[in-house]
Amino acid sequence: MTSVRERLLRAVLARLSAAVAPVPVLRAPTSPVRRDDSPALLLFPETDAVTGHANALVDRALTFRLVAIARGIPDLDSAFDVADRLVVAAHAALFADPNLGGLAIALREIDSEWDAEDADAGAVAMPVRYEIRYRTHAQDLTRPG
Repeated sequence: MTSVRERLLRAVLARLSAAVAPVPVLRAPTSPVRRDDSPALLLFPETDAVTGHANALVDRALTFRLVAIARGIPDLDSAFDVADRLVVAAHAALFADPNLGGLAIALREIDSEWDAEDADAGAVAMPVRYEIRYRTHAQDLTRPG
């Protein structure tokens, strides 16, 4: 059986994919998104920290980053609009069920940034970070607590 962490990431990926279709959602891509493949939404798991212990249960905080990638030709404003719409749709999809089907205790937004690069056909990357609080059994990462 898969870990609660992996099931959470898969639930996030499924929600995002449904919310922004037909825009692709890529989990931790190892190569840059090509011009022809944008817009896109990228999902990067960052950390999974232990935040507490209570008897045989472990409280955890899974942090992940979403990055909306868009390119605006000929103007950068259109790229910001596309990236912003992706972030809005992703955020709404995540918070439609912040307990992610009962696997999570809580979901919260941490921060966001804006980044534009004129050298790459008006590329915009709009990262947003989230944290999922969840609980597992101390001896079994596959069992929610």
